[in-house]
Amino acid sequence: MTKSQTKSPAKPLPKLVLSSSRDIPFSQLVLSQKNVRRVKVGISIEDLADDIYRRTLLQSLNVRAIVDADGEETGQFEVPAGGRRFRALELLVKTKRMAKDQPVPCVLREAGIAEEDSLAENVMREGLHPLDQFRAFSALIEAGLSEEDIAARFFVSVSTVRQRLRLASVAPSLLDAYADDGMTLEQLMAFTVTDNHARQEQIWEQVNQGHHAPAYQIRRLLTEDAIAASDRRVRFIGLDAYTEAGGYVMRDLFSSDDDGWLQDPALVELLVSEKFSEIAREIGAEGWKWVEAAIDLPFGCERGKRRINGTTVPLTDEEQARLDLLVEEYDAIGEEYRDGCDLPDEVDARLTEIDAELTALNCRPVSYEPDEQARAGVFVSLAHDGRLRIDRGYVRPDDEPLAEGQNADEAGGDGGTFESATVMVGGQMQDAGMTDDEDDAIRPLPDRLISELTAERTVALRDAVANDPQAAFLALLHALTLSVFRSHSTHGCVQIGVTQAWLGNVAPNLRESSWSKKVQARHEKWGEKLPDEPQALWDALAAMPNDAQMALLAHCVSLGVNALFEPTKGYDGRISAHGVAQRIAAADALATVVGLDMAQAGWTPTVDNYLGRVTKPRIIEAVREAKGDATAVLIEHLKKGDMAREAERLLDGTGWLPEPLRLPVADPEVESAELPDFLSDEDGEYDSEFDPVAIAAE
Repeated sequence: MTKSQTKSPAKPLPKLVLSSSRDIPFSQLVLSQKNVRRVKVGISIEDLADDIYRRTLLQSLNVRAIVDADGEETGQFEVPAGGRRFRALELLVKTKRMAKDQPVPCVLREAGIAEEDSLAENVMREGLHPLDQFRAFSALIEAGLSEEDIAARFFVSVSTVRQRLRLASVAPSLLDAYADDGMTLEQLMAFTVTDNHARQEQIWEQVNQGHHAPAYQIRRLLTEDAIAASDRRVRFIGLDAYTEAGGYVMRDLFSSDDDGWLQDPALVELLVSEKFSEIAREIGAEGWKWVEAAIDLPFGCERGKRRINGTTVPLTDEEQARLDLLVEEYDAIGEEYRDGCDLPDEVDARLTEIDAELTALNCRPVSYEPDEQARAGVFVSLAHDGRLRIDRGYVRPDDEPLAEGQNADEAGGDGGTFESATVMVGGQMQDAGMTDDEDDAIRPLPDRLISELTAERTVALRDAVANDPQAAFLALLHALTLSVFRSHSTHGCVQIGVTQAWLGNVAPNLRESSWSKKVQARHEKWGEKLPDEPQALWDALAAMPNDAQMALLAHCVSLGVNALFEPTKGYDGRISAHGVAQRIAAADALATVVGLDMAQAGWTPTVDNYLGRVTKPRIIEAVREAKGDATAVLIEHLKKGDMAREAERLLDGTGWLPEPLRLPVADPEVESAELPDFLSDEDGEYDSEFDPVAIAAE
C-alpha cells in the first residue's frame, strides 16, 4: 500500500455547546412575530395560566436579544418559541396574580433561525403515550387525588381519566405487548371488560395468530358466557332489577350505564320466570280460562283454536273531549311552525307530551263476552325487543260449547255414532235414533237408502261443478277458508282442506321472524272479517270482488306450503328419501315461480342459525364462495368458535346462502315448458276453441 493510499484519521465531531439560560424579568420580554404558531389549538390560554399559577412554569421560554440599527442590544428580548406560555404569563400579570418584573427562566438563543426554533419546538415533541398517562394517573390517585381532581388539573374529561385507570385491570404481559406496539389501543381497551388476567392472556394468545383481531371480536370472546344488556330478556326485566337482585354487570371502557354484559345467566332466567308468572296471574285475573306464557312459544301454537272477537271500549265523554282538545292544540302548533323552522325546546317537549297522551287515549281496551272469555285463553311471549306480546282470545277445541243434543264424547267429532246424532237431510232435521211403536207412523228413511240417494246426488253435483268453473272456484275457496279459519266447526260439502305442517319448535324464534309476523297479521285481519257460520261464510265469499277472493285464496293456500325437510318412514319402517325429494323439488318449483330470494327476504348466516352448527370445512367453503380464496385462507387457522364468528362478519351483506335456501339454477340446455298438444293450435298457442266436454266425450 502506497502512502497516497493511506487514509487520514477522521476528524472528531465538534462538541455540543448548549445555549445559556438566565432569568429575565417579564417586563423585558415581548412576543416575537417569528413564532410559527398562529392557530389556537389545545387548551385555552386561561387554562394554561391557571395551571402555571398552580404549579409555576415547568418549561423555559426560548428568547433572542433585540438589537437596534447599530446591532447593539436594547435590553429587550423577543420570544419566538413558547408563545402560549408567554401569553399565559401575560394574563397572570393582567389579573394581578404575577408581578410585572417577575424573573422568568429563559433559554437565550443566538445562532440559527428563529422560525426554525419555533417550528422545531412544536413539531419535535411527542404526545404522552396512553400507557404512560395511565401510570401517571395511577400515581396521582395513590398520592390522594380524585378522578375529578386529575381531570380538572389536566383539562381532560373524567371519562378519559377513568378509561386510562381502567387499564389497571389488564394483565401486565398485555400492557407490555401494547408498549412494544404489539397491539392497538382499541384492542387493549377491549380486554378491560374482565379482570381475569389468565382469561385475557388466553384470548390474546388465541387471536394473536398473524392477523389483526378486531376489538369487538376480543370483547365478544371475553363475554361469550355472559348475557348482553341488549338481550330481550334483560330489556324485559330491566337492568336495575338485575343489579338490585345482586347481579354483576361487566363493562368495558366504551360501555355506558345502559350497556354491558350480565354475568349471572341463572339470575336472569329466575327474574324472567318470576316476572312471567306475575304477568300470567294478572292476565288470568281478567277472567280467562288459561294463560300460556313463555319466552318463545312454538310456531303455530294458535292453530286449531278459534279466535273470539272482543269489542273495543269506546271513549267516555270526558276522554273524547280531552282527545279533541289535544288534537286542536297539536294542529295549532303545526300551523304556527309550518314554515319548517326549528322548534323551540319547550314546544318540541310539548308535542312529545301531546303525542304520548293521544297514543294512550287511542289505544283502547277490548272487552269480551264473559261466557266466551271463560272458555278462552291467552298466549304471552317476548318480542325481539323485549316487549310483551299478548295474544288474547283463543278457544281450544275441547273447550268449545256443546251443540244441542251433543254429549261430551261427541264434542271431538269422532266419539259419536250416526244412530244417535242429529243430522241434516234435505233441509229437515231428523233424529236417526228415534223410534215409534205405532206401525202406521212415518218412520225415518233407512240409513242405507239415504246413503244411496246422496251418492247419486254427489256424482251429479260433481258433474255440475265441473261445468261451472266459477262455482268450482267458490266451492274451493269456501272449503279452504273453513279449513283454515274454522277448523273447529263442521266443514262444507267439498272435501278439500289445508293440511298445515306442524313447525312448532323446529327452528328457534320462528314465531318472532319477520315472515311469521306478516303471516299472522294477515291471518288475524282475515279472521276478523269472515263470518263464523258456514252458510254466512258462503254468502260473504260470493259477494266478495274477485281481487279479494284471490287474495283470500292465496292466503289459504300459502298456509298449506310445506318445504320442510322431514324424512318419512315407509311401511317397512325405513326412511323414505323419495317422498322428501319430491316435496323439496316441488318447493323449489314454487319458490322459482314466486321469485323467493331468501337473502333479499332478510336471511343472513349467523353463528346461531348456520355457521356454529356446521363443520370447519363448511365454514371455509362458505367464505370462499362469497369472498374468494384469499379471504378464506385468513380464517383457516382459527378454532371452530372463532372461525364461525369471523365468518359471520365476513359474510354479512354478501347475499350468500346455504344450498337448502338457494333458488334452483335453471339448466340452459332445457327448453322452456310448452303447452300439451291437445291444448295448442298449429302455432303452439293456446287453442281458444278447445272444448273440454268434447274431449271428455272422446
